Amino acid sequence: MDKSDTVVISTQGLSKSYKNIHALKALDLEVHKNSIFGFLGPNGAGKTTTIKLLLGLARPTAGAGRVFGMDIARDSTEIRKRIGYLAQDPRYYEHMTARETLRFTARFFYSGPPARIEARIAETLELVGLSDKADRPIKGFSGGERQRLGIAQAQVNYPDLLILDEPAASLDPQGRRDVLEVMERLRKYTTIFYSTHILDDVQRVSDTVAILNRGELIAQAPIGQLLAGSGGTVYHMVIKGEAEAARARVASQPWVSAVNVAPRDGQTEWQVSVTDADAAEEHLLRWVLSEGNLRVTEFGRKKYELEEVFLSMVGEDNHGR
Repeated sequence: MDKSDTVVISTQGLSKSYKNIHALKALDLEVHKNSIFGFLGPNGAGKTTTIKLLLGLARPTAGAGRVFGMDIARDSTEIRKRIGYLAQDPRYYEHMTARETLRFTARFFYSGPPARIEARIAETLELVGLSDKADRPIKGFSGGERQRLGIAQAQVNYPDLLILDEPAASLDPQGRRDVLEVMERLRKYTTIFYSTHILDDVQRVSDTVAILNRGELIAQAPIGQLLAGSGGTVYHMVIKGEAEAARARVASQPWVSAVNVAPRDGQTEWQVSVTDADAAEEHLLRWVLSEGNLRVTEFGRKKYELEEVFLSMVGEDNHGR
């Protein structure tokens, strides 16, 4: 398959400055078809600036970008016909119902038999979980319901790309969960590019993550690769019994780069850094257990939380700004 058929967004050195402020610095992105792409960064990192450039709402100072293979500066009108967009804080006519709101939106995209439009509206309401509230005034909707209605508006025209700006930023845990579930359901219909500063959300639903800080891209990788950590493979063990001899034996192996030991509730916790994961998988646990006086109560390859990775890259002082 040709790369142009699988890459929805690509940017090369995309930059934006406002007078002496560099809001975005030489951004290189690649977003693939039918992926959920998390665009992560502290507030003020340049995420919304990037979205404005992709939508043709701002012109780049330097560099270039393409969406669906079309130039974001020259072909923005054609690009927007194939995009659904949800702003961070969507606004509605409060007296209207969800169905009336989607009917109003759908008429910008569809012509033909009213029954066909109504069928699409009903389908979209079901997709975002609002069928049971379709005929209630929006003024009674919760924050999560408003965001899901916003996604429904953005999705009603069958877009090839959904761009969501902080879709769950102001929601309670239940509202965030509902919005993320809708995003997961939409994966098979479209590509989703969404900005956020909520680390848990990114870890839950994203295939690929880009991390932006102070307008600069500092990481871009599949989520699994980021969570594998940048310091090599680490095995976590908790051992009961006198383990010093076993520790010395393990530390002497050529595929072990470090053994960090800490006491924990009368036991010993090890973090074993290895250069050969296959050797560790084959030998590590067996060698420790060969010491007859030891018991291993926990064992496994360490999985990093995205917060650890994020803070190691952007620093504690930026988190949550």
